[in-house]
Amino acid sequence: MKRFILSLVAFLSIIMLFNNLYAASGPGSFADIVKLRSKSVVNISTTKTVREKIRPFPFFPNAPFDEERTLKRHSLGSGFIIDKDGYILTNYHVIDKADDIRVRLWDETEYKATVVGKDQKTDIALIKIQADRPLPVAPLGDSDALEVGDWVIAIGNPFGFGHTVTAGIVSAKGRVLGAGPYDDFIQTDAAINPGNSGGPLFNTDGEVVGISTAIFSTSGGNIGIGFAIPINLAKDILVSLKEKGYVERGWLGVTVQKVTPDIAKSFGLKEVYGALVADVTKTSPAEKAGIHRGDIIIEYNGKKVEDMYELPRLVASTPVGSTVIIKVFRDGNEIEIPVTIEKLSEGIATPESIIEKLLGLKVKTLHPAIAEQYGIRDGGAVMVVGVDEGTPASRENLRKGDIILEVNRKRITSVEEMATIVKGARHGETVLLLIKRNSGYIFVSLRIE
Repeated sequence: MKRFILSLVAFLSIIMLFNNLYAASGPGSFADIVKLRSKSVVNISTTKTVREKIRPFPFFPNAPFDEERTLKRHSLGSGFIIDKDGYILTNYHVIDKADDIRVRLWDETEYKATVVGKDQKTDIALIKIQADRPLPVAPLGDSDALEVGDWVIAIGNPFGFGHTVTAGIVSAKGRVLGAGPYDDFIQTDAAINPGNSGGPLFNTDGEVVGISTAIFSTSGGNIGIGFAIPINLAKDILVSLKEKGYVERGWLGVTVQKVTPDIAKSFGLKEVYGALVADVTKTSPAEKAGIHRGDIIIEYNGKKVEDMYELPRLVASTPVGSTVIIKVFRDGNEIEIPVTIEKLSEGIATPESIIEKLLGLKVKTLHPAIAEQYGIRDGGAVMVVGVDEGTPASRENLRKGDIILEVNRKRITSVEEMATIVKGARHGETVLLLIKRNSGYIFVSLRIE
């Protein structure tokens, strides 16, 4: 009996020890952080004018759209004050095309806001209100210091319920959602819902480490998978947004592909890392410097390139006109190449932009080594990575993942080759594509509009 009692005491002691460890590691309360920072969070409401065409006979799906109506649409979002003079960070998609932007503070006072700067590629916008008093500010932290498992707190305006507080942990970092060329999302299980967009994600020091942006959901509501833009990405472009209203980015001029274990082995690369150059834009900084298709970029200006998604972010943040050293893996050797970075121009007619404008397709080049994994053994190809709504491509049901092998009966191996053929077609003419979809092949005819 005595032995049993001693064993029971030991067992209970172990349980108490684990409870104490859990209590020490987990947060007791977020109340102090909420009291300190919630006043810096704002609710944003927007009104935009939308013109849409309607069918006069809705029961006839092939009837022409020959009537138009104008609608006023309202939406809700969040933001946070970063300067006592009234500068507010939010999402680009919260204020995009808005005719009127209203900001409501914690004390229910409301101000009309103006757009200072915006950047669609990162989904970040800077707006400003003219307040008659100093405003509470949310300090910006260091998102690079975040670790998976760290506690985070989201404050925002979900479904119109202002200053709602939720908490969770960092579930993952560096998530790529296909939202833009600079994807680098923080994933969290803190509840994020429609209306949270643009709101802050705080760490346990009360610093903003992210901007709540998107959710993954099968129902439209939170299921524990939310995404936030790292605040360091916003800090990189904040000065440019404030001073110019837009972001000036560096341009290298390469299309890159993911390095898989099979590709690394076929190229003789011992580690699986880097960005495989699938295409080089003509007259670009990369071509001028001597970077070739098939090179694997393994280092950029002294920083190891872990994967293909890291390279565009590194290039974009490089000051225009500066010279960087790019290390590539070519034919079993590491080669250092100096490259002078040029300005990325929004108006530049890239092969990708030509194809999207004429056909409504977002595309990328498949390097021959990658195309072979899809059963294509006679060179590269072009993969569809997105289809714009209301375009010839969407009407013909082209899909993400389709692989384009021929254009007008000519074999193509790159986006540049495809753009050369497509841009020669005139308005009203058709372009014939040979598509590989899964294990089959189909022909699709698209009319140039």
